[in-house]
Amino acid sequence: MASEKVNKVKEQSIMDDPATVKAKSTFREYAEAIIMALVLALFIRTFIVQAFKIPSGSMIPTLEIGDHILVNKLSYGLRIPFLERYLVQYSTPQRSDVVVFIYPEDRSKDFIKRVIGVAGDTVEIRAKKVFINGKQVDDPHAHFAGYDPQAGAAGSGDDYGPKVVPQNHIFVMGDNRDRSYDSRFWGFVNLEEVRGKAFLIYWSWDGSDRWIRWERLGSIIY
Repeated sequence: MASEKVNKVKEQSIMDDPATVKAKSTFREYAEAIIMALVLALFIRTFIVQAFKIPSGSMIPTLEIGDHILVNKLSYGLRIPFLERYLVQYSTPQRSDVVVFIYPEDRSKDFIKRVIGVAGDTVEIRAKKVFINGKQVDDPHAHFAGYDPQAGAAGSGDDYGPKVVPQNHIFVMGDNRDRSYDSRFWGFVNLEEVRGKAFLIYWSWDGSDRWIRWERLGSIIY
């Protein structure tokens, strides 16, 4: 009995050892910090800001291949996670906004383009010039690099419409007009499919050599 009592006393003394208690406390603090960081990151990505990488040249020169951008998911409203619907919508994309949206022909992909026309607008393109509601518009972001023979028929996007943008939709185009697959070819974008407005380039690689484009870091997207 005496021996058993001594063992219990020793076990109790080990449990009460300050070093053991401190180690457990430190581990718990780190675990809680990591969990909170993960929860916060998930919350920010779901509701506030999401990062995207630019894989193609359809938005050159505004966005280059290898640019990493941030998209404000609160620009137009608060969305219900995973349902792709707005809980509260307090604004809509405006002409010239650069937006990320779900590609209508493949919902597993996200596209980024510039808003050219909004609901009710009559959009027409004549010889690469953009007309909204019958009037030619200033198009400072348009870039014409010539058609890529491997991308399809040359000149297929030079003329379009006139067509009216339906309610709750937008008409979008890439800034690199000759090399962008956009609303001219597959139609309008539903506002429910818009993930948010692009606003910042936070990182940028230059090609396969992975040279950092220092001059692009921190650039605001217009």
